[in-house]
Amino acid sequence: MSGNGNGDNLLEIRDLYVRFHTLRGIVKAIDGVNLEVGYGEVLGLVGETGSGKTVTGLSILRLLEQNAEITGGEIIFQGRDLLKLPLKEILKIRGRDISMIFQEPKAALNPVMQVGDQVAESFLVHEEISKKEAKERVLEIFRRVGLPDPERVYKSYPHELSGGMAQRVVISMALALKPKLLIADEPTSALDVTIQAQIMDLFRELINEMGTSVIYITHDMALAAEISDRIAVMYAGRIVEVADTETIFENPLHPYTQGLLKSIPKPGYRGKLFSMEGEIPPLINPPPGCRFHPRCPKRFDPCDKEVPKLMEVEPEHKVACFLFGGESK
Repeated sequence: MSGNGNGDNLLEIRDLYVRFHTLRGIVKAIDGVNLEVGYGEVLGLVGETGSGKTVTGLSILRLLEQNAEITGGEIIFQGRDLLKLPLKEILKIRGRDISMIFQEPKAALNPVMQVGDQVAESFLVHEEISKKEAKERVLEIFRRVGLPDPERVYKSYPHELSGGMAQRVVISMALALKPKLLIADEPTSALDVTIQAQIMDLFRELINEMGTSVIYITHDMALAAEISDRIAVMYAGRIVEVADTETIFENPLHPYTQGLLKSIPKPGYRGKLFSMEGEIPPLINPPPGCRFHPRCPKRFDPCDKEVPKLMEVEPEHKVACFLFGGESK
């Protein structure tokens, strides 16, 4: 299902701004982001490292570091603005209604607790059940995610697990309470290709079964295509293009999206791979206007002065680029 901005969405991020206060200056990490996630939809959030994808995900759960400040915007989840809720309400939502799978599975687990007890904690915090019943529920979900010998895994510590097993435990933890929204932050990037494929198959199966909405954060366009209903392309703290997955791949409009797609290796191709010139600018002092303009092969007069607005140029296809409209923010 597509997010359509008409109030029928599970989540709507409206004009979000996030700043980090550092010794070097203020990092303008998120700059006016607008996103919607529909019920049962998988939204791929893609872009190079440093685009602001993870910060967007952490903002939803209010898990940002102490030097971070959300300076503007709304994050509407089921009709409530998460940015206005007291922390005790957010704690009730975390894990139960919204879960997150972090990039490095072992770093997300407590090294001095048995992994089974860590997953059981979700049930004990949010549901009035006994420790015995919580353990039974954990063993059941361990079996569901394909962990061998669930009893042994339950008693294991994170360092005793392989990367693939640790990721299955983290997925178990995130999906234990069947959340309405799952934020998956590069959940397979630390795994080898074979295990990555197994985890992706499992992930797709579980979210389809549960009807969970997902924000799938990745720098890999090909991986996003495998799982996403729609894709939002992010660059230097701004959304530059949003469309359904097929449209993004068949008719990419923003020069940055076109560059990302050209960078995907083609089977059997033996020539030199395409690589975009330059890199994401430092967000302490980002370039004026469109932040992509210093790297853009199609830039022209207004690009270095004005910020293009994210506009719908075709049904359900939005792009922030002066090539497709004259409006600026």
